[in-house]
Amino acid sequence: MSGPISKEDWVRVRRESVANLDDVIAATGRAGVLLPYQGSTVAELESGTALLVIEKSRRVGLTWGLASYAVLRAARAKPAGGMDAMYISYSQEMTREFIDACAMWARAYSIAAAEAEEFLFDDISLDDPEDTKKIQAFRIRFASGFEILALSSAPRGLRGKQGLVIIDEAAFVDSLKELLKAALAFLMWGGQVVVCSTHNGVDNEFNVLVQDILGERRKGAHKKIDFDQALLDGLYQRICLVTGREWSPEAEAQWRQDIIDFYAEGADEELFCIPAQGSGAWLTAPLIEARMTLLPEDAPIIRIQLPENFLFLDPLQRAQLFEPQLDEVKRAVDRCRENELHAAGYDPARKRDPAVLTLLAIEKLLRRRSALTVEMRNVPFDEQKRIARVVFHAPRMIGAAIDATGMGMNLAEDLGREFGLRQDEEGPGLVWAISLNPGWYNTHFPPLRTAFEDDAIALAKDAEHLGDLRLVKVVRGIPQVPAEREGTVGNKRHGDFAVGLGLAHFASRQQWHEYGYTAVSTGVQRDGNRSFDTPPEELFDAAVRDPYRAPLGARIRGGF
Repeated sequence: MSGPISKEDWVRVRRESVANLDDVIAATGRAGVLLPYQGSTVAELESGTALLVIEKSRRVGLTWGLASYAVLRAARAKPAGGMDAMYISYSQEMTREFIDACAMWARAYSIAAAEAEEFLFDDISLDDPEDTKKIQAFRIRFASGFEILALSSAPRGLRGKQGLVIIDEAAFVDSLKELLKAALAFLMWGGQVVVCSTHNGVDNEFNVLVQDILGERRKGAHKKIDFDQALLDGLYQRICLVTGREWSPEAEAQWRQDIIDFYAEGADEELFCIPAQGSGAWLTAPLIEARMTLLPEDAPIIRIQLPENFLFLDPLQRAQLFEPQLDEVKRAVDRCRENELHAAGYDPARKRDPAVLTLLAIEKLLRRRSALTVEMRNVPFDEQKRIARVVFHAPRMIGAAIDATGMGMNLAEDLGREFGLRQDEEGPGLVWAISLNPGWYNTHFPPLRTAFEDDAIALAKDAEHLGDLRLVKVVRGIPQVPAEREGTVGNKRHGDFAVGLGLAHFASRQQWHEYGYTAVSTGVQRDGNRSFDTPPEELFDAAVRDPYRAPLGARIRGGF
């Protein structure tokens, strides 16, 4: 979920999501102790994830779920992966609550443990050992020899310890950056670090950490649990179970709306994981221009604009208008370097905006370089597909992402039939059908920004492309193209190049496999020349018309 929806819509969503609830209960006996988002978090940590960063809504019980994992870790013997667990937050009340939850889980698991105790922890200054502070902390000791230690602040003594570290409400602790330096040292000896929090502003160190993970500047796993996701996973049903209320979709929708109303303008940040004060340009003009280093001959930009009455012209007139421009695209593709990988992004359009097809070359040092951009205005879809076929035959193509949100779905399906439709990172196929939405932008645009910041992308100098990239704004904490269009009447733009570039950059970062392939001889190979844009139905018809054609190499070539 990306933000608030109406109360009526929530009733409909919840009725659909629990339509088979009775059958599930009958099949499983009872619901799991951990809610799905709590269980998936524990499963992620059990899989061995070293650094896990979690954006979360307020009061969804994630700390309770993490307490169950802390008990499981501390209760194990060392050969089984046991280790100390340390919990750090900004308030003493939260640390006491965490220890109480751990004690509850220890009893539930029937794990031998001493009673929770309070003690004084020496926070020793390395610069001045005499400057030692006594910090109140809480601890549970287990028969395994390990313990759970909960602190109300960030002691310097953390540097001398080892194990699992949970930093809760990290956006509100003092000196998160320095605390992370100490905590990440735990990873050297097999420890784990969990950083979770509600947001506290777009410039907060916690949001910087989240963006570093999403932008792949820092290794680690990322997870987001907003208010609506928690509700869909049964949060309110669990609240009703604990408080004795009767659950219904209508009651949940009313409760949800009341909570959103209570938070008012803070709902986006407190409930929906959207950091406040997040608006403005996503990329600055100087940064964009610094990456526009290519000359037109190195990264051609071909703009094709057909007349409004193109579809009503006779075939010869249409060919006279379109074929020379298609030939220009073919020549540009032929100039692509054979030893480089290529990936494409395709933002289809038909009337108001230009359709943009961007081809990126991947250099040996992994810098993405613009190899070709084709912009099409008033170009029918059949002609757009012919151009796409040419571009998709660039050397060593590894992926082509197409915006399939609306009219692009038909294009993605047709081209997917020819080049293979890809459904996941491990699967085959060249064509990705992408549904552009805030979630996709939030996941895949940060790596593009990282490429700009790290000088890992090179583009052609073009004023309109500069304007498209500057049009991307941070809306509700997420980089995306706003609804308004820019440009003169009849020649408006809608950040089209930014979308095409984002899709191409996404396709260039996906896993790929290279296979050798020798095509079966067909009747269309009479002259030995390939045709990039021959429709598949013509290939089939030609093969049927010449079923007895001898295979390649069976005829004597040359003359006497």
